[in-house]
Amino acid sequence: MPTFRSDALSGRVCLVTGGGSGIGREIALALAGAGADVAVAGRREAPREAVAAEVRGLGVRSAALELDVRDPASVSRCFDALDAALGPVDVLVNNAGANFVCPALAMTPNGWRAVVSTVLDGTFHCSREAARRMVDKGGGRIVNNAATNAHDGSPLMAHSGAAKAGVLSLTETLAVEWGPFGITVNAIAPGPVSTEGADSRLWPQEDVRRRVAEKTPLGGRMATARDCAGAVVFLASEAAAFITGATLVIDGGNRLRTMPQPE
Repeated sequence: MPTFRSDALSGRVCLVTGGGSGIGREIALALAGAGADVAVAGRREAPREAVAAEVRGLGVRSAALELDVRDPASVSRCFDALDAALGPVDVLVNNAGANFVCPALAMTPNGWRAVVSTVLDGTFHCSREAARRMVDKGGGRIVNNAATNAHDGSPLMAHSGAAKAGVLSLTETLAVEWGPFGITVNAIAPGPVSTEGADSRLWPQEDVRRRVAEKTPLGGRMATARDCAGAVVFLASEAAAFITGATLVIDGGNRLRTMPQPE
């Protein structure tokens, strides 16, 4: 099927927030591998420049753009810079995130705001700015990065679980509001993901990662950044043209293990 050829996204302009490392990096490279021009946006210059160089190495255009998703003015400047560098946005991937482990009773107001303002506020600011421009060009795609802890509770990560739950609600609401403009809004919800950053911040103990992996029915492993990237390419492609307001869970069946596996 042409949808799944290596040029499936040829001519599309994509923006990946938090694209300088981890899941964002893999998403940027996967979109480029499908033929899209990809802008890598984030607060840290060196990582975003490095990933943009990798993207260009795949034979497509790229730009490294400064972006603080918590600041609407920074968001507006980023999209203006994207227009100048690559053209109007076709696909926005709201990947920028923040997280750390902390019991709710010990959570400080600043710690709470640091995560919620990045994950939830940032998704809204970027989505609204993208949609304003997508309306003018007749449509577009928005893909939000949520997580399964939005559904299942998130001990030691109340800030993250609440923010991700907000992202899922926002995804559904914006899908309804913006569908008449030809804009689809969907989300991915990875389960526990093993990346360099997550392994050091969220589950640094090897035995914790092993227990999570053993609980996963499919493959007995944690999700990887590449698992997430493939789902984003699908939602950005014509194969998902009539899908909106949906959340694609990427956890190897982890959420389904509510009872012991039969012998």
